[in-house]
Amino acid sequence: MLDLIIVGGGPGGVAAGIYAARKKIKTLLIAESFGGQSLVSADIQNWIGTKSISGLGLAQNLEEHLRTQPDIEILDGNLVSGVQKTDGAFKVQTKNGKSFETKTILVCSGSFRRRLGVPGEDRLDGKGVVWCSTCDAPLFGGKIVAVVGAGNAGLEAVRDSLAYATKVYLLNRTDKIRGDAVTLEEIKKNPKVEVIYWAETKEILGDQFVSGLKYLDKQTNQEKELKADGVFIEIGSVPNVEFLGDLVQKSQFNEIIVDHKTQKTSQEGIWAAGDVTDQVYRQNNISAGDAVKAVLNLYDYLGKNNK
Repeated sequence: MLDLIIVGGGPGGVAAGIYAARKKIKTLLIAESFGGQSLVSADIQNWIGTKSISGLGLAQNLEEHLRTQPDIEILDGNLVSGVQKTDGAFKVQTKNGKSFETKTILVCSGSFRRRLGVPGEDRLDGKGVVWCSTCDAPLFGGKIVAVVGAGNAGLEAVRDSLAYATKVYLLNRTDKIRGDAVTLEEIKKNPKVEVIYWAETKEILGDQFVSGLKYLDKQTNQEKELKADGVFIEIGSVPNVEFLGDLVQKSQFNEIIVDHKTQKTSQEGIWAAGDVTDQVYRQNNISAGDAVKAVLNLYDYLGKNNK
């Protein structure tokens, strides 16, 4: 019987693992890989304490730090397939058929970005195709960028880019912007911004790096091209929560609802942190901090329940 199973190897999962090990909580961390969504980032400039690091470098640092902890078991290259509540505990199953019992679970399984599914998107990922304006907008100083998606995330990406880019295109599939009206009015006042309505992105162009994109003008049914050095894809994300079934309460967007003071879920014995939750801000530093908060709270919980 384990005290804790941590699900996920991103900044949240690793931070939780290190704190759990230092608290000598009997812990198993299960992860497919290390680094989370940032693994594909070419240059991360907002990981606190490090001026610049690649996504791969960050992943290696996280894994190395975790593996220096003597009091934690690690099962990498694996995914959790299901969780069942048992008498006073949980049974956690992995996709390769392994099974573990634990008193508590911390879910740091993150989310995955919705993709456009167009030619050039995968090939140029990290080479001008980017997913986080807070992280990557500074990389496009003096350049032209296109933002695909006009929800709040898309509008924020435009606003983040304005301090750096010389021109920002905002592409929306219809004539109605889903994002916040106040933010929209604010960015539309900036002469750098051009909003393109009825635009369905068809291809991202470029050889070694992004050079532009093709889109279908849905009003004229004509295909058009834009020159751009970067494409921010902001069409939402999907939390990795399938393995939990109905054990925890989720939002309308399938995010795990947590108490943001403690990171507790609606299910006693399960905590969650990072992008898998209803946290408003999706950042590595926030995921790590929330995961640490969760471990400190569940440490208290284990102490009270082990007496």
